[in-house]
Amino acid sequence: MRLSHLCGWIAVSVVLTVPICGQTIQINRDNKTIAISTTDEATATADIAAVTVGYQIYGPDSEVAYSNGGGISHTILEALHKIGVDDKDVESAGQGVERNSDFGAKDTPEQRVQKQFVMRQSWTVSVPPQIAADVIRVAVAAGANQTGAIEWRISDRKGLQARAAGSALIKARTVASQMADGLHVRLGELIYASNQAPETREFDRIELAAKVFAPPPPPTISIPELEIRPQTIREEATVYAVFAIE
Repeated sequence: MRLSHLCGWIAVSVVLTVPICGQTIQINRDNKTIAISTTDEATATADIAAVTVGYQIYGPDSEVAYSNGGGISHTILEALHKIGVDDKDVESAGQGVERNSDFGAKDTPEQRVQKQFVMRQSWTVSVPPQIAADVIRVAVAAGANQTGAIEWRISDRKGLQARAAGSALIKARTVASQMADGLHVRLGELIYASNQAPETREFDRIELAAKVFAPPPPPTISIPELEIRPQTIREEATVYAVFAIE
């Protein structure tokens, strides 16, 4: 764990009004306090792999590109269903047909005619990390030629934030205690605390970890499996704490 920001102050003879998040803290001779701001983090191994699955194909006109793309689209989703991926775990990320303006330098005139339009479609497939490689393999075998990026997530993000805030608060008390010792006073009770945690999207997919997925069909050619390891998710929290001193 690391400390990215730390500040402390003590007021013993001045009168000061500090408004924080709708509350007012009176600091004066009769209300001696030490205020500490600390930042700490908590970590956990990702339990969700959000795999990008997609394809890009060309056609001489928009109708052909769209039709061919539709066939690939259904084939990819059927392949994912066969290994146990539910529709609720598949989110559309983008799709569309447009005129192609990015031809290869070595494209012949005949090839350019067949690449006048481009069809793209992609999904985000959320699965446990242990089957992320299988999702990529079966999707590629089904025609997904723009596949493999993974966004690592954790289902209980709020819990991780709470752990980070708890660690920051413990650190705040430790620092406040050290300051009190240096000032030859006794640290009292915590009288105010606030947690400045970032807003994050909550991914409620805890059930994925317990779900049984069907083994993917063996490839016709022996292909080594991808070695994919889940990332460590870090959540940081900043705590502002005010302690009484005696």
